[in-house]
Amino acid sequence: PMAATRQVSNMKTVTKIFMALDLLAIAGFLVLYLPFTREKIETALADNSALCSILYMKETESEAKETKVELIDAETLASLKCSDVQETRITMIMTGDALIHNSVYNSHKTSTGYDFTDIFDYVKPIVMPYDLAYYNQETILGGTELGLSNYPQFNSPQEVGDAFVDAGFNLVSLANNHTLDGRYRYGNKALINSRAYWDAWYEKEGIIATGSWTSWEERDRIIIGEVKGVTYAMLSYTTVYNMLYPPKGQEYLTNFYSEEKAKADVEAYRDKVDLLIVAMHWGVDYILTPNASEKKIAQYLSSLGVDIVIGNHGHYLQPIDMVGDTLVLYGLGNFVSAQNEDHHPYCLTGALASVDIIKSETDGEVKISFENVRAQLLYTQKNNKFKVVPYSQLKTRTSRNNAAMYEKFKKVLTELWDGVEVIE
Repeated sequence: PMAATRQVSNMKTVTKIFMALDLLAIAGFLVLYLPFTREKIETALADNSALCSILYMKETESEAKETKVELIDAETLASLKCSDVQETRITMIMTGDALIHNSVYNSHKTSTGYDFTDIFDYVKPIVMPYDLAYYNQETILGGTELGLSNYPQFNSPQEVGDAFVDAGFNLVSLANNHTLDGRYRYGNKALINSRAYWDAWYEKEGIIATGSWTSWEERDRIIIGEVKGVTYAMLSYTTVYNMLYPPKGQEYLTNFYSEEKAKADVEAYRDKVDLLIVAMHWGVDYILTPNASEKKIAQYLSSLGVDIVIGNHGHYLQPIDMVGDTLVLYGLGNFVSAQNEDHHPYCLTGALASVDIIKSETDGEVKISFENVRAQLLYTQKNNKFKVVPYSQLKTRTSRNNAAMYEKFKKVLTELWDGVEVIE
């Protein structure tokens, strides 16, 4: 009898628990469908992809709509905006001018021609891992067949370009104040040789070189690269011309900057690529700050929707800045040259600037953002040959001098924006 009584008591307890749970479920259902409460819930869901994913255990809008959910009617379910966000990250590294003076090419002459690859012994391991790598080919690569020449009218061996490609560089600017060097000596032959040389590398490895062409058709050709699903393009302009002008009707030989030209070019590319880069040869020699013209151009290019502006020409480092949503590198100095440090004390210091580029795509709309903006200081060192060496690995300068120069250039590079990290 005692056992039977306990069993009846336990059954009553279980029944009470189930009844309580049923009442709670009914109360929850009624609360959910009170107009005010239901409106708040649906409003929160309407634009919140995270809540959508939790509710449906799905990641996309189409999958969510296929899920049968009794608590929300079909009309409300159809209005939910479960965004599918995709993010892709690529990396880019950039540097300054390749000025191939006669002492540079003479010291790298071999029994069979020229070999410049050992210039990059220290920097090649730094550059190679990056998806995109940029430099400015200041001296034209007309090749040895025309005869090599030094400042002020340069012509350089094409093996220079081979060494840069071997080191991992795949974006090359050709528009600068030396693009038309030697035209009166060689006619357009140096330009034709240079264009053919870089076209061959484009066909072979996808190397993009822009800013100088041999016809209007070449100039207006749309060139787009792609890496890891991110499409990109680069435009190149110069505001500096050394009083050297192309013949009338052949303005394609070098790409002089104007607002009208930049606007037309950007509009031709902007909707076709995720990442749009502009290389600018601008400013004044041997100053550490951007002038008003550089800042005006940077603002204008930013207003057009350009993502990255890479400046060069001054042979000195200049600040890195964010202008609107545009990453602007006003000047990365010389990468390799034989300029006289006694006359221009900062002309042998340059930098490798790197950045993570994030492509975020939401419902078909693409946004580009940047992380980990860094600049590593470099020095062009000459013993028997030239070599570009990171400050941290210099041996022939005193550590005190290196430390002082590091502090100076850290201040220069971060003068306009503290979002860049400067390393030796």
